[in-house]
Amino acid sequence: MNSAGFLPPSRLRSHGAGQTRTELLGPERLLTVAAARLRAARPAVATRFDLTSPAGLLAARAALAADATDPTGGPLTVTVVDRFRLPQWVAETCAFALSVPAERAEPWRRAFTRTVFLAGRPINLTGRFSFDHVAENGAVAWAGPVPGAQTVALRRLLKTFSGTREVSAWAPVDVEVRVPAHGVAERRLVHRDLYVATAQITVSELLVQVNHLLVEAVLDGLIAHGDLLTLRSVARLAGPTVPFAALRVDTDAHRPEELRAYAGLTEEI
Repeated sequence: MNSAGFLPPSRLRSHGAGQTRTELLGPERLLTVAAARLRAARPAVATRFDLTSPAGLLAARAALAADATDPTGGPLTVTVVDRFRLPQWVAETCAFALSVPAERAEPWRRAFTRTVFLAGRPINLTGRFSFDHVAENGAVAWAGPVPGAQTVALRRLLKTFSGTREVSAWAPVDVEVRVPAHGVAERRLVHRDLYVATAQITVSELLVQVNHLLVEAVLDGLIAHGDLLTLRSVARLAGPTVPFAALRVDTDAHRPEELRAYAGLTEEI
C-alpha cells in the first residue's frame, strides 16, 4: 500500500504571486497531498492517526497493509504491456479509465486504484482471457478493476513488467484523449500540461506513478473524452510555474524517509 496523494483543484491552486516555488511543493505540501488522498480513500483509517506528521502517515500506511487480509479479494486492475511508448500509453490509459463504470470505479478508488503491470502480448492472450480495454495497436491491454481472485490465472501466467531503463527527457508532445464509443465530448474540452519528473526514474516506476495520477484524474472529472494533454518532462517537480490541479506524491525510492512529487497535472491552460 502506498501513500501517494491526490488533491482536488481547489486545494492546489496558487495563493498569490508572493509564494515561492519551494513553498508550493515543499515537504509540508507533499505531506498534505499524501494525507488528503488517504483521507479520501479510507476516512475511517485516517481518523485514527495524526496525518500532519510523516510518522503518522507511515503508521496509517502500516495499518492499511495489516488490514489487507485477503490480497486476492480487493479490486485491482491488471495491465499487460507488450510495447511501451509514453504518448500512446497515456492516451490509452485515459481511455481505459473513462470506460470503467461507476460501480467498479468507487471500490477501486478505495483500494488506491491498485494496478499490476505484467509483460506479455495481448494479441496472444485474448482467446484465453477477457480484457476490458485493448489499445488500438494491441500494445497494451487492461483487465479490471475486479476482485483480485478473478485475475489470479493471468497474474500467474505472466511475469511482472520489468522496465529497468531510466527515463530520458523528451520534447513536449500533445496527446488527445479519445474514446471511440463516446462519439462527441460531454463537456467543454480542456487543455492541460502533464509534467513528469524523470530524475532517477525507471520506466516501471513511471508506469506506476503516472498511471495513478491519470486514472484518478479521470475518475475525478479532470480528464475527459476530447481533452488535450501536453506531456512535458522535468528533472524534478521542485515547484510549479503554473498551478497544479493534481499531484502524484509517493515515497522517494532513493530517500525512503522523504516524499516526492512524481508527476503533476496542471490547471486548464
